[in-house]
Formats: sequence, C-alpha cells, structure tokens
Amino acid sequence: MPAPIQFDLDRLRDTRLRPIGEKLRAGERLTADDALTLYQSPDLLGVGAMADAANRAKHGDVVTFAANQHINPTNVCVLRKTCVFCGYARLPKEEGAYRYTLEQVLAESDRADGTITREFHIVGGLDMQAGLEYYQTMFRALKARHPQVHIKALTAVEIAHIARIEKMSREDVLIALREAGLDTMPGGGAETFSAAVRDVIADKKLGGTDYIDVHRTAHRLGIRSNCTMLYGHVESMEDRVQHLTMLRDLQDETGGFLAFIPLAYHPDDNELGKTLGREGTATTGFDDLRNLAVGRLFLDNFEHIKSHWIMVSSAVSQIALHFGVNDIEGTVVREKIYHAVGAHTPQGMTLPALLTLIRGAGKRPAERDSFYRILREFDDASADPTADPLALTTH
Repeated sequence: MPAPIQFDLDRLRDTRLRPIGEKLRAGERLTADDALTLYQSPDLLGVGAMADAANRAKHGDVVTFAANQHINPTNVCVLRKTCVFCGYARLPKEEGAYRYTLEQVLAESDRADGTITREFHIVGGLDMQAGLEYYQTMFRALKARHPQVHIKALTAVEIAHIARIEKMSREDVLIALREAGLDTMPGGGAETFSAAVRDVIADKKLGGTDYIDVHRTAHRLGIRSNCTMLYGHVESMEDRVQHLTMLRDLQDETGGFLAFIPLAYHPDDNELGKTLGREGTATTGFDDLRNLAVGRLFLDNFEHIKSHWIMVSSAVSQIALHFGVNDIEGTVVREKIYHAVGAHTPQGMTLPALLTLIRGAGKRPAERDSFYRILREFDDASADPTADPLALTTH
C-alpha cells in the first residue's frame, strides 16, 4: 500500500478530486475510476499539487538526471508502412536508410571520451540485417572500449523482433544479450496498449500483452527496465488508464520497472499526423503536465517519474518538476528518433544547462546512475554554468 501523503484538501477546486485527496492522505491506493477523474478534472493545478506532494514525500526537492548518450544504429524497419506515427523508419533501399557498421557505432560512442557520459541508450528500427550477432558484437565492443559506461538498449519490440528472425525464445535472446553486455532496457515501443488504438497507429507492432511479457521475462532475468506510454494521438482517457493499470500490475508482480516516462506524440512528418490533419499541432503543455501528474499518483509502486525534455521542451519539463516529476532524462547527445517526427528541441543538453534548468525550478540537481542511485549532488558553489563539469563541487 502507498504511504500516506500530507496534503491540504482546500487546494482542490474541483470537488470530485476531494475523495482522491482523502485517499492519498489515508495511504489508500487509487482505482482506475480515480485515475479517470484525474484525467477529466479541469483542476490541473489541484491534480498537480497532489502529485507534487506525493513526489516530495518520496524525493524531497532532489531532481536527478543522467549523463547519457543516445546511439540509434539503424533506421531500417520492417514496420515502415504500418507504424503510421513514425517518421524515423526507412525501408532498406529507401532514401535516407542507414545501418551503422561496428566502426561507425564505435566512432559515435567515442563522443563519450573526455565527458561525463555514463550510459549509452541504444534503440533503432526492426532491421532484418540487425539480428542477435549484430547487437552482441556491438555490446561487447562498446564494453571493451568504454568499460565504465552502462548499456541501456533495445525495446521490447526489438527483443521480440530479434527472437522472431533468429527463431529463438525471447528469454534466450535476453540471456545472450545480457551476457554480451546489456545492462538494462529502455521502455519504448509500448505506444498505447489498447488493441483498438494499435489497430489504427501500429497494427503490425508487438501487442500490449506481449510488451508486458517481454518486460516480465527481463525482470525475471534480473534485467530492469523503464516503461512508457505514447499519448496525444487517437487514444481515449480510458485507454490511458487501462495502459497505466497494466504497468502497475506488472510492477506489483516483479518490481522491475525503474521509471515511467509518458511520451508525447509528435504529428509532423508522419502519416498519422497527415490523416488527422494535425501537422504542426503537438500536444499541449496542459496534457503533458497532466500525464506526468497522473503517473505519479496512480503508479504508486514506481519510485521515478521522468519528463523527457526532448519531447515536450525544457520549459514544460521544468514546470513538470512541480507536477510529480523527479527525473529529467539527461544530456542525451544527438537524439534522432523524435526529431524525425517534428521535435524542435536541441538534440542534446550540456551539464551546465541541466543544472540551470533544475535550479530554476527551485530544485536540487543530482546526477544519478542508470539504476537511479545518486552519484553526486551539486551545491550552490557549483552554480557557475561555465564551470568545468568534471570539476564541479560534489558531495
């Protein structure tokens, strides 16, 4: 059961939120109906205030980030024509298609040299020529070249794809990749679990129950993971609640999820955006903040709620630090996938910029590792954004 949360019920302007606030104060778990009310209430500030109180009870004023680098080794994907929300994928002979050689992967990884990078985040397309051996060789080479860097790689969809083309079980694929250097898994590919929604946006993609099963298997093998939800396309509020419920249920079972990250749909440069007539119209900050806050309140068995600043902007992510968020992704370095569908944010963020963003929200920045263990906190003496990141005062 969740711990009781101290919260002033008088801050709630929507009377429908009051029973939810009382549950939180009593340490009672919210129901699916409660989550739906949180999504439907016009009192965003009330929802946010409850989420902020829940977050402060767990993390105080500390906001964490990772020194990470994204590597997207291939955009070739067998689902190029069926995942209509994606603008990143290409067919093998299509203009712009690429698949990194090992030398190209290592050349990109060398950006980590002389920096504070501690994690490689590796995801890409479902490429028929990028099977188990491709990733085993890559992971072993990265570990040999950068032994200090954690490998967070391959979504559940990619794991299932490799298992299918290699005619192996998903468990055996995960074991082989773990032995090659896989440390944890990202949460991408979840989209929205509703079968009706997936029929519209990704009808050939791994289904919601299979996504859950891959993560369940990974957790059983000691491979922890993140999880996500793509929102702001054709899903209903009920679909969102169903999705969160499935995540919460698996977390009750395994405890293997590290963080929940809502992902905002970007309608530019993809077929779904054209069909919906939504090009140039992204999600609203109102909805971005609400999804984070509902995640914090409903997913009571999750320690960490992350705002992906690349998807919603650094400004919205900064505000989100008062809507239940305790983690703000990281330095990233050359993100490609979300920028292929219209993200206008930078492809990376410097450490001084991250510190300024977090401090600007009245929070205390702390660098974490990939398991969300705090490595160092930054005191006021290190506020100079021109300071050498490696020389900043830490505790």
